[in-house]
Amino acid sequence: MKTAKVSLLLLYTGGTIGMIEDPVTGALKPFRFDNILEEVPELNKFGFNLSSYAFDPPIDSADMKPEVWIKMADVIESNYSRFDGFIILHGTDTMAYSASALSFMLENLQKPVIFTGSQLPLGSLRTDGKENIISSVEIAAAINNGKPAIPEVGIFFENKLYRGNRTSKNNVEDFNAFISGNYPPLAESGVHIRFNYSAVRYPEKDMPLAVHKNLDSRIALLKLFPGLNQQVVEAVIQARELRALVIETFGAGNAPSDDWFIETMKDAVHRGIIVVNITQCPIGGVSMGAYETSRRLADAGITGGSDMTLEAAVTKLMFLLGRYSDRHIIEELMKKSLRGEITG
Repeated sequence: MKTAKVSLLLLYTGGTIGMIEDPVTGALKPFRFDNILEEVPELNKFGFNLSSYAFDPPIDSADMKPEVWIKMADVIESNYSRFDGFIILHGTDTMAYSASALSFMLENLQKPVIFTGSQLPLGSLRTDGKENIISSVEIAAAINNGKPAIPEVGIFFENKLYRGNRTSKNNVEDFNAFISGNYPPLAESGVHIRFNYSAVRYPEKDMPLAVHKNLDSRIALLKLFPGLNQQVVEAVIQARELRALVIETFGAGNAPSDDWFIETMKDAVHRGIIVVNITQCPIGGVSMGAYETSRRLADAGITGGSDMTLEAAVTKLMFLLGRYSDRHIIEELMKKSLRGEITG
């Protein structure tokens, strides 16, 4: 019996990876992504069925927004039964936000959705794009015990595959542009691709894919710093229709102990605003009550975000706000791991 070929869909949303140099002007311009095999002929050697879909026009990652995440989810949903996996080519600046958002939007995911991109255009002689695409394709096609080896949303860059909602961009110069401070790689590429199966999140039940497209972005972000102005903080929480606030605190979740700050946070919670505390540190997480300053935040009704990345906290809130109106449900779910975004 002849084995069916692996079928993968490459979705180009925009970003540096899709650029080539115009032979006349020398300027960078997007290339036709239906010609991906001409740009990366090495992909032919896999023998997979590769299809492509390109956003027209391409979206610069700095212009990323929930509406584009919904469009990505639509493409995956409408093609889910046709393909064994998906590779999303995306600009690096907001890739971690997009990967985090898709991880929450795609419930019961049983196929790989691998984000990748590049620091140099695909048409550049020194591009990192080819290797990133080739490795992402190989990982997306990998099988373990008859099922996809990585049935979750990930980011592949340089030589590591990370869980998407555990990842942040931390470097604008190196090819190794991303960090996952609180969770190990799901796979690493070298001479061979080594899978860290114990770190992969496999579905507990064989359930159909559920795609959640109602996202609520009425969220604000407040990064603490010494000398933070009271009027600025009050202006943020007084924003019209604000439903949630993420505060980036110091260390293990600490904030100024000034009475005005604590009272302002209490007022926000009293007004029904969900306030989530995450750390500014790339490694470690919030431990509410470990210090007096964070204990006062807990007493004010602020929700600890454990070791979630900023990107995961923001997109998880959008997802939960779009599903629930009861703030208490949202606060409880923010403390639980829904897609592997929290340790434990």
